[in-house]
Amino acid sequence: MTTVTTPTTRSDTPGSDFARLSKNIADAGLLGRRPGYYTLRITAVTGLYAAGWTGFVLLGPSWWTLAIAAFMAAMYGQAALLAHDMAHRQVFRRRRASELSGRIAGASIGMGYGWWQDKHTRHHANPNTADLDPDIGPDLLVWSPDQARAATGLPRLLGRWQAFLFFPLLTLEGFNLRVSSGRAIANRRLRHRTLDGALLFTHCAVYLTALFWVLPPGMAVAFLAVHQCLFGVYLGSVFAPNHKGMPILSADDRPDFLRRQVLTSRNVNGGRFTDLVLGGLNHQIEHHLFPSMPSPNLRKARTVVRQYCRERGVEYTETGLAASYRLALVSLHDAGAPLRRGGVRA
Repeated sequence: MTTVTTPTTRSDTPGSDFARLSKNIADAGLLGRRPGYYTLRITAVTGLYAAGWTGFVLLGPSWWTLAIAAFMAAMYGQAALLAHDMAHRQVFRRRRASELSGRIAGASIGMGYGWWQDKHTRHHANPNTADLDPDIGPDLLVWSPDQARAATGLPRLLGRWQAFLFFPLLTLEGFNLRVSSGRAIANRRLRHRTLDGALLFTHCAVYLTALFWVLPPGMAVAFLAVHQCLFGVYLGSVFAPNHKGMPILSADDRPDFLRRQVLTSRNVNGGRFTDLVLGGLNHQIEHHLFPSMPSPNLRKARTVVRQYCRERGVEYTETGLAASYRLALVSLHDAGAPLRRGGVRA
């Protein structure tokens, strides 16, 4: 793990550090849109997505379709990453265009766009903050010893050995995406929930019809399992390195914006291939500081942000990909320690 922790005097004016950094980033032209890049990326993902399903139909009832299932898991992951960029207005500046394109990308993988956008917006506002960040809510796993001590039901059962169960449980993430999207439609506060519900239902209906029309039942079930399980593992593997194992703040901890985003995020080292596979989210610190920055600009911003943090003594954390997973798993194991000691409420 690489950290930058040069001690210097902290600014007396909350927020002023970020304002200066933001000016440096804007002056470098890194907030500008990248229409050429996104045209190429959207065309490539759309083309490969369509080619995958075309190959599935042409191949017909064959066990080789499981190779197509693995390929489509990767394509679903890439479509999800595009939906993420669109929701952050990295692709289009206007809200209408961003929402329309994001909903189309979300519908292509069976994800409720409104539900995910609401959840992700709350995460960005309070990353790794107990009771405020939905990504570390005690749903199936526990993320801190305090959550472990209060755990009941399934989190209490799984929490003891959750570090060993983490990647196997990711195989269920693709299914959980649909379940969570479907449950959110009942929330009257969700904007455009009728549209989201219609898109979700249409995707699932067309998807299942195609599987059981082209393949015999056994092959169809096998395709569904391989496709959705690998999609879940891919999606979870993209997001797991970003915050898991980083400091968890309490709701009373209110560092300034710069420190709140930097101290709770982790970058993953790597080249262009890493950027492609992780959709640029390996530059998580820069993404949290500038959510609307196009993902191809994040690598350049990294140099500016890292130097700026060094000058101000703000810890800037980056690791290799394997190390990021190890740190996340160690953190999960430590969080579940009270359950292994029996220190839970009866």
